[in-house]
Amino acid sequence: AVFLGFFFFTGLGLLQFFGISLAAFRIAGGILLLLLGLDMAREDFLKIFADADAVTDAKDVRGYAKRRFKRLIVPFAIPLMIGPGAISAIIINAGEAEKLGAAGTASSLIAMVGACVVTFICFACTGPISRILGDVGMAIVVRVLGLILCALAIQFIIAGLGEAIPGMFSIGVTAPYPAGAH
Repeated sequence: AVFLGFFFFTGLGLLQFFGISLAAFRIAGGILLLLLGLDMAREDFLKIFADADAVTDAKDVRGYAKRRFKRLIVPFAIPLMIGPGAISAIIINAGEAEKLGAAGTASSLIAMVGACVVTFICFACTGPISRILGDVGMAIVVRVLGLILCALAIQFIIAGLGEAIPGMFSIGVTAPYPAGAH
């Protein structure tokens, strides 16, 4: 939440400092999210959680814990939770919130805190969730979420291209659900 809040409030300024348009950032962020979504939708995504050293680590508990931390937390949780994809999404969200003023900022911050709370609850309930879903259920959930992430990434890319090249797409493609329409 702290890192996301930092990028929410400073991200647009960083883009301006480096001379990067929000459209270019949408496209780049969309590409990063697309790659992550494709990884999730592929069959071997869950294999990164497999522990090949489990047998040899039975004697060395400290070594096991250290390797698990490095393998799961450092390369996985940090880039996924607050990595390029999340940073891209939060900066793009900040750009949209800026258009709506204080109400947009407040709504975005509430959504960000809500997402962090839900993430914490999911992490806290990982054991029971994985026991209920099993390997097959977890694979299905990860693939469905990967597909949704791919669609979100494509929407970011389309919106970025629509901003960069006006008239390239119809309004129904770049903004399929106009504000106020249900």
